[in-house]
Amino acid sequence: MKIKIGDKLPGSELFYLDKNNDVKKIDILDICKGKTIILGMPGAFTKTCSTFHLPGYIKNYELATKKGISKIVCIAVNDPNVMKAWGENQNVGSKILMVGDPFLKFTKAIGAEVDKSEKGLGIRSNRYTMLVENGEVKKLEEEKETAICEQSAAENFLRSI
Repeated sequence: MKIKIGDKLPGSELFYLDKNNDVKKIDILDICKGKTIILGMPGAFTKTCSTFHLPGYIKNYELATKKGISKIVCIAVNDPNVMKAWGENQNVGSKILMVGDPFLKFTKAIGAEVDKSEKGLGIRSNRYTMLVENGEVKKLEEEKETAICEQSAAENFLRSI
């Protein structure tokens, strides 16, 4: 990844569906302005994200808030419809903001893009979790392989902050 600890997040437009199913645009910098957030979990409906990564953050939501986390943001290279459906499937409720990066603008800006064309997936995001305070990366865990969820897993990431 290009982005490192101490870097500011690049401004980038993300998309989500509101309660009326209207598409909304939001800049990642607006999401984290004045807040401490956890950002990551890159693969909607993928085996690893749906079995380990996202459920781990749902299960550990209270621990995250006790550690001062204002918001958990799930961002994936998917459209906002897929992100909403995945959130509903995983019962995220209001615990996690599900946003899409369908044009890979944020993913490419931080250097997380990975070519999974050989598996029929196209360009996707590498698996990572980052702690961001007011737009600055304070902690970053990136997996070597997208099918692995160890360093970026909720339990391990939260234990280390």
